[in-house]
Order: sequence, then C-alpha cells, then structure tokens
Amino acid sequence: MPTTRRSYLAAVGGAAAVGATAGCLGGGSASALPDGCDVGSLDTVSSLPRPTLGPTDAPVTVDVFEDYACPHCQTFTQETYPEIKSKYIDPGEIRYRFFDFPIPVDEQWSWRAASAARAVQDRTDAETFFAFAKGVFDDQSRLPEEGYQVVREVADGLGVDGCTVAAAAEQEPYRSVVEADRQEGRAREVPGTPAIFVNGEGLRGYEWGTVDVAIRSELEDAG
Repeated sequence: MPTTRRSYLAAVGGAAAVGATAGCLGGGSASALPDGCDVGSLDTVSSLPRPTLGPTDAPVTVDVFEDYACPHCQTFTQETYPEIKSKYIDPGEIRYRFFDFPIPVDEQWSWRAASAARAVQDRTDAETFFAFAKGVFDDQSRLPEEGYQVVREVADGLGVDGCTVAAAAEQEPYRSVVEADRQEGRAREVPGTPAIFVNGEGLRGYEWGTVDVAIRSELEDAG
C-alpha cells in the first residue's frame, strides 16, 4: 500500500520540533556598535514583503520560522537549507518563505539580528536577504560579544552599507515587522525553532530527509 503524504507530516509539537528548543535558552549581550558607525536615527518601518524565494504560483510552499540565536536554526540553515535551495528553489519547484520567530534564545540578539536582516531586505532583495541571514547564522557564536561587528561584516561583504545595518540592529526600526512574524508563529502554535511547514502542515523535524520527503509528497499530490 503506498505511503501517503500524511504519513510524513504531523502537527508542530512532535518530538523533533520540541527538541528544537533544546539548547535554545539564552541570556544577554555585551557587544557595542562599531566605531565610525554613527548614521543617525533610522526611520521606523512597520511592514515589509515576506522574504520569499521561488515562484508565487508554485504548487508547494515551504514556510520556515527561525531565531538567529538558535543553534538548531544554524544547523538547519547550514545543512538543510542549501539542499532545499539546490533541489527545489533554484529549479522553481517550490515557494520558500522566511518568518522571524525570536523565542528569544538571546534576549538581545534574537531580535537585533532579525532587525539587521530586515534592513538588508529593505535595501536590496530577497536573494541578498537570505544570503545575509546565512552569513549571520554562520557567525552565530560571535553574536553575544561581537554582534554589531558580525552584521556589519556580513552586510559589507554583500555590498550593503554595514554601518546602517549595524545601526538597524541597535535601534530595531523593524521591531514591529519581526513581532508580527512572531505573532504569526504563535497563531500556528510554533513551540520552538526551526519550525518547518510544507503547504501549511508542520513537520516533526528539520533534517533534510524529513523535509525532502514532505516536499516530494506534496509535489506528487499536485501532479
């Protein structure tokens, strides 16, 4: 008897999703804005488009909720996301959407890194946003002590003004955008990060095998 899509999908809250919060409990931050980065007050931004890759009419939509300070999100971004991108996003088979969900693992940098990333999005495009997000996850261990320097370096490396991005981390002009995403996650009963939804159904894990099977199943159902 063939295995059905629902054999692979389950409501968020399964063992792996709950496990995603393990190690994702955090404290403070001691970094300082880099010298020479006084760019003045940034305008508050209350809304931005959803960071999205892939065609809007794709038969499968993958929604991912992440916290920049969560080590499990770092693992997902470094190991699973590149596989999703090469196999499904780049060929245009799925639509992939990012949601901020600061637990917060780190009381400061779960929020500040998210605001920095939205500043990059606001000034560039979705591709650059996702590249910036991955760069921050790659340097996640430096956030508590060198967070402003991290976001500045990653932004500069992508051709975005790093001082402005660092200032966005400090001033959090995109806080309401991030909070709206967090509310969306709460509405979906996201218990921890990363939380992965495939066509609206939450997965029990975030490993590549789990995500791959779920996406393939949905593509097959779509014909």
